[in-house]
Amino acid sequence: MKIKYCFSLILVFLVLLQAKSQTYKFLTTGFSVMEKSDKGDWGKWSDLKDTSIIISLDTTKNRIIIYSQEIQLYDILTYQDKEENDTDLIYPFTCKDDDGVPFTISIITRKSQNDRKQLYVSHPNFIVVYNIINFIDKNEK
Repeated sequence: MKIKYCFSLILVFLVLLQAKSQTYKFLTTGFSVMEKSDKGDWGKWSDLKDTSIIISLDTTKNRIIIYSQEIQLYDILTYQDKEENDTDLIYPFTCKDDDGVPFTISIITRKSQNDRKQLYVSHPNFIVVYNIINFIDKNEK
């Protein structure tokens, strides 16, 4: 009887853990943009500009939200396999915005740069890179 009770208790505990929302928040410290020309060639990265906006990765609702002046909401279509090499750890996501065109958002940890984190929003005609740090919400502690 004790085994059934323990098993039931463990099962309830696991269900509660699964039910907890998996939301990861980041704070940007800077961003840069690179655009494709009319001829299809990639230009150069813009100068890095300081910024302080929150980015939310919500795996429960399958979306990424960038709380810039104009809120950017991206639906996650697929969670791609993690990629890792000697210098980088990459978590890519296939996403879409309101236009429905698929593109990739990647969270990259630069292992060779003291584990610096970046988020790349790679649209077909432009790429935005954000330098990010983990955001700790004081209200959620």
